[in-house]
Amino acid sequence: MKIHIEQLMSESGVKFGTSGTRGLVTDMTDRVCFAYTAAFLQHLIAGKQIQTGDEFGIGGDLRLSSSRIMNAVAKACQYYGLRPVNLGFIPSPAVALYGIQHKMPTIMVTGSHIPDDRNGMKFNLPIGEILQADEQAIKQQFVDIPDELFNNDGQFIKQDDVFAEPSLLAETLYIERFSHFFPENCLSGMTIGIYQHSAVGRDLLQQILSVLGANTICLGRSDQFVSVDTEAIRPEDVQLAQQWASKHELDAIVSTDGDSDRPLISDEKGRWLRGDIVGLLTAIYLAADIVVTPVSSNSAVNADFFEQVIRTRIGSPYVISAMQNATSVSEKRVVGYEANGGFLQQSAITLAGDTLSPLPTRDAVIVILSVLLLAKQRQQSVSELNSSMPAIYTSSDRLKNFALEKSRLLLETLLPDNELSREQVKQLFPFMGEVKAVDTTDGVRMSFANDEIIHIRPSGNAPELRCYIEASHEKRAIALNQQALDAIQHWVESA
Repeated sequence: MKIHIEQLMSESGVKFGTSGTRGLVTDMTDRVCFAYTAAFLQHLIAGKQIQTGDEFGIGGDLRLSSSRIMNAVAKACQYYGLRPVNLGFIPSPAVALYGIQHKMPTIMVTGSHIPDDRNGMKFNLPIGEILQADEQAIKQQFVDIPDELFNNDGQFIKQDDVFAEPSLLAETLYIERFSHFFPENCLSGMTIGIYQHSAVGRDLLQQILSVLGANTICLGRSDQFVSVDTEAIRPEDVQLAQQWASKHELDAIVSTDGDSDRPLISDEKGRWLRGDIVGLLTAIYLAADIVVTPVSSNSAVNADFFEQVIRTRIGSPYVISAMQNATSVSEKRVVGYEANGGFLQQSAITLAGDTLSPLPTRDAVIVILSVLLLAKQRQQSVSELNSSMPAIYTSSDRLKNFALEKSRLLLETLLPDNELSREQVKQLFPFMGEVKAVDTTDGVRMSFANDEIIHIRPSGNAPELRCYIEASHEKRAIALNQQALDAIQHWVESA
């Protein structure tokens, strides 16, 4: 049976988000995952990026559903005459790195930070993650579904595991990426807490920090999946970090989200740093020339740290595309980061004679190491390093279970005929002053007369509405974020 992928998206509810698909685990049946993999493979075959007999890498995070989905991906590979390589349960950037080094396409089975009842598949070309043009091409594929493989519920009739034992090659390559680039024992004298929870890279992170000389203390390991979002840190994680920092006298606490491509870093007092600030600090440590970052990132990046700053829509495909454009016209060091802290490296970086190869996909470990080493280089604590940045504070949070239709209606209310309705803004946010500028690069980003910013946009990979705030004081940014979300919730209830 042939099916069009856009039709499958509509029927299954499993849709494209950032660099791949996301959906409820109950909707991500074997049949659906097989079909999406088939569409990706057909796109690769049409572009002569893969052929019969080639290897195809597959990794996954620690969700309960990941093993089943990885097996469905492997069966689709075999159906197309490819050899699936089990890269195991490792970070998304480790999967992408292995694919780039071996000129091999890969799929990472992960739902990133979203809850365990959801999962996804992240598609990588042999040169890195897919871009918007690839996504559109995959959506237009007609795929042949071998119905004899599936029961009426869309699951495989024959529940066999086609995978070989996982290879350790991708894991080893990822560790060596950092142990070979950074100086031996460069973290000596530092005591680092590792909030492990259910992050797939929790053990690799501990190994990397230890190899580089840090004294590590593992904290909060969980056998149950924990939904850690680096842009919307849970109150319990705020409390835990402060308790751990006090108890263990730590220099910092580090962690990642579920697939370990977004970092989480606290100072010595257990206060979590913002993702867009640690991304900025990483770019400074790596001596970047050109920095690409989404429009939602902290405006401190514009404070003359770099030769050029390029702003994009939110999402790594947009950052990668802009980085590629920058390198096509310049031989400068080009990097990028997102507001969630994930760092992308388009150019090779050389420091003290050692070179770090490009990795144009989100990575967490490079951020963690760069922030720690920049603090050590400057003989500052992590809190002092954070305080040395311009006094612009950001806060972000979300309204969960916020349907895309509601988000569209809200944006249409604020932007009738694509022009900001200042009257609607006053009604929605009566506690703010006059709007002095609006940016519609992604959602609606409103700059007010007092230099505060409210930016709202629908999430690209979950039924959520995101709200980003900038203010000149941290407490004000946090309070304003809650005030803005309350106002939006009230608008929904009264609409």
